[in-house]
Amino acid sequence: MAKYITGALDKVKVTFDILKQNGGIRGSLYQLFRTDELKNGTVVGTDKYGNTYYENNRYFVGRNRWIIYNDKVFLDYDGSQVPAEWYGWLHYKTDLPPTVKPHVKYRWMVDHIENKSGTQEAYMPCSTTKSKIQAWDPNATKE
Repeated sequence: MAKYITGALDKVKVTFDILKQNGGIRGSLYQLFRTDELKNGTVVGTDKYGNTYYENNRYFVGRNRWIIYNDKVFLDYDGSQVPAEWYGWLHYKTDLPPTVKPHVKYRWMVDHIENKSGTQEAYMPCSTTKSKIQAWDPNATKE
């Protein structure tokens, strides 16, 4: 009987820890709205875009490292907003985060930019060939 009570108290403690780390009830509801889950863990680091990275080895491997995107992107976040050095740590390519072992930076490397597909800033190549299909123009004169 004592082990059931201890287990229940442990669950209550974890629940309060999660609520506390996410900013109380209001902050937890906001976090739940943005990310669809509530977790607690230790802050591993923050990148130059304001994304915060967490780790908690109590969770299963594959679920124990996660990112909370910067608040300024609100719900428009995606995986392309993660820089390469943090991507490697999140996907277990390395066990050391960039805060412990900095990423190698060469002169020829460009700065990370997110994928802009689906936005006004998306890359649209210009075509230099004549199109094979001509649009019908009702006002055009016949030749």
